Amino acid sequence: MPSFDIVSEIDMHELSNSIDQANREITNRFDFKGTNSRVELKENIITLVAPAEFQIKQIEDILTTKMSKRGIDIKCLEKGEVTENINEAKKAITVRQGIDKELAKTLVKLVKDTKLKVQSSIQGEQVRVTGKKRDDLQEVIQMLKNSKLDFPLQFTNFRD
Repeated sequence: MPSFDIVSEIDMHELSNSIDQANREITNRFDFKGTNSRVELKENIITLVAPAEFQIKQIEDILTTKMSKRGIDIKCLEKGEVTENINEAKKAITVRQGIDKELAKTLVKLVKDTKLKVQSSIQGEQVRVTGKKRDDLQEVIQMLKNSKLDFPLQFTNFRD
């Protein structure tokens, strides 16, 4: 039986490369000279550090352009609030990976609403869709690509 998996993963190597590029651009820009502005990555949390809130927004723009150029979907970022103290501002951005239970249930419901002869099942942090016809599976993929989900999805492990 043909099947495929719906996953939400981010290439962490590409993410660290885009953060390195953003840091390189920040150190070279004239408006950031001597400000100790930087982007840090620990686990799945990106921290933006700058002297003021408007510089945090500039760093965020630099980071998102670097990420999109490297093929990382910006929808995976969950942005936090800017916290300011006397001499610096910080903003934490969480990188979301994996499909949580609520999103998985939404995906299963979307697949069932297509009325195609396919079955979908939740398997940990992914959803597997199986069916008898390859064309039905491709229709499901197109439908999910066209749906307005605010979460990046990849379709892997397509088997005939």
